[in-house]
Amino acid sequence: MFYKKESPLPGGSNNERQRYRFVTPMPYAGITGIDTHAHIFLQNLPMVPGRRYSPDHDATVEQYLAHLDGCGLSHGVLIQPSFLGTDNHYMVEALRRFAQRLRGVAVVSAQVSDAELDELADAGVVGVRLNLIGKALEDYAGAEWRDLFRRLAQRGWQVEIQRGFGDLALIVPAILESGVTLVIDHFGLPSPSVQLDDPQHDAFFALLGQAPVWIKLSAAYRSQSDLARARAIEAHLREACGGVGRFLWGSDWPHTQFESQTRYDEQFALLEALLPNPDERRRVLVDNPATLFGFASA
Repeated sequence: MFYKKESPLPGGSNNERQRYRFVTPMPYAGITGIDTHAHIFLQNLPMVPGRRYSPDHDATVEQYLAHLDGCGLSHGVLIQPSFLGTDNHYMVEALRRFAQRLRGVAVVSAQVSDAELDELADAGVVGVRLNLIGKALEDYAGAEWRDLFRRLAQRGWQVEIQRGFGDLALIVPAILESGVTLVIDHFGLPSPSVQLDDPQHDAFFALLGQAPVWIKLSAAYRSQSDLARARAIEAHLREACGGVGRFLWGSDWPHTQFESQTRYDEQFALLEALLPNPDERRRVLVDNPATLFGFASA
């Protein structure tokens, strides 16, 4: 057992900024916490046309690991940035270099071959991401996508989705039919105008009661949520999921497009504010992601 000075809560008082928290050892030998959402890139890497964002800085794996170390976290998950498209090589190189600490989620086309998936798996990739922000929705019940999702399910991989809250109920059922595990990014991205108790969202919350659906408590700032709003969203998600057993946490480092508005330690402090119960926080930081991302069997 040890004491660690607590990171400042966003908007916290001076007294809050000075308090210390009691940290207890967590289960799974060598795992003290897992950040399930971060990106690495170099600004001179080839980028896809039509992208929504072009970085003006580098975000390296060494920088990322330093943030993990600074918050006492042992492991992390790298998510392929959308602006790099399906060229996963930079992420894969980092996964191979730090195989004991990192896992990855790649971006692939629906036509990706099994051999390509094998190569990604060998590097430590455990899932595929669909970043659907600003994109026309495809027919995810169509033969091509259905085949991919089934192949991913057979591997025990996950499909990770980023899309606005109002559209999730249109996408999730078709993907779940394949039997693949589904992870929803960033609290589901409920915009400030979303009324969580509106009956039109009942279908989405009902989907969260299904076992293969997980939620990342990450990047509240992407839905313009302050701590109070994040707490309200978390409460609705918790009720729908039947507890915190399928919650994950991610820093969303390096906070692309929001670099000047937040820091890694502030995002970690937000989690501690959302989940003040240390047992629940342990589940979200260690137990849940260790199993889902394959760290527990490493």
